[in-house]
Amino acid sequence: MSDYIIKAITEDGQARAFVATTKDMVNEAARRHEMSPVAIVASGRLFTAGAMMGTMMKNDKDLLTVRIKGNGPIGQLTVTADPKGNVKGFVGNPQVMLPLKDGRIDVAGALGIGVLSVTKDLGLKEPYIGDTILVTSEIGDDLTYYFATSEQTPSAVGLGVLMEKDNTAKGAGGFIVQMMPEATDETVGMVEANVQSITSVSELLDKGETPEDILERIFKGKPYKILEKIETRYKCDCSRTKVINAMLSLGADEIQSLIDEDKPVETKCQFCNEKYEFSLDDLAKMRDGLKKKETEQKSGE
Repeated sequence: MSDYIIKAITEDGQARAFVATTKDMVNEAARRHEMSPVAIVASGRLFTAGAMMGTMMKNDKDLLTVRIKGNGPIGQLTVTADPKGNVKGFVGNPQVMLPLKDGRIDVAGALGIGVLSVTKDLGLKEPYIGDTILVTSEIGDDLTYYFATSEQTPSAVGLGVLMEKDNTAKGAGGFIVQMMPEATDETVGMVEANVQSITSVSELLDKGETPEDILERIFKGKPYKILEKIETRYKCDCSRTKVINAMLSLGADEIQSLIDEDKPVETKCQFCNEKYEFSLDDLAKMRDGLKKKETEQKSGE
């Protein structure tokens, strides 16, 4: 597998880590949404984090959504992920362009000041929602703050996207390290020192380091075991059938108004940019089907 996430825990159970490589995922998202370099780096960081956070959930039908709403020119960033490593998302302004800042792509300038929101749909009556402010708008620091304040879990998040000259990602990945409730001061100090020694995820990616290599850095001096290796990918679950069901929910009168415009309808998936076209005949069949169903329901009363 080219893109994957490893889940690991120290043998004494005091700390756990998630480490990912996501180059293909990031490039697939960039291709589908025709992103600029700053949009690739910003969304790539969030998609990588979302992929790792998705694997933290236990049940197959659980769903995680992370949104960043800032006042910067990139607009809203959104990623949705599940426990199986499937990720999809979108960028408000995927073509945003900004000058370099201190020789680096200016992610913080693109996002601006705003809020990070995490929604977990765990199949309960109400989803869990946690909101925090953007503390640096670099995404990694903001998620570290989110885990500490909203989930009361001391964590460290490192994310990186390394760009090629042709505006594709040469490498992408990251890590999330979390201390468990029983962690001792010695373990906390050791892991913190190890994480602080990682000055840049992008630099490690440029050196060709794998998630296993980065994990070794994180838990240096601490015995650990890898629990699972999960393939991750950019995958949208949209389909023509789902789009038709959404259009049917509009009702017969609304579909008739589309027919009255006398031109085919084209709709595009927000997450993958897949286009779906419906002819006037398609619309008429939807309308007639709805009217037939309404008639049957009335006759059955």
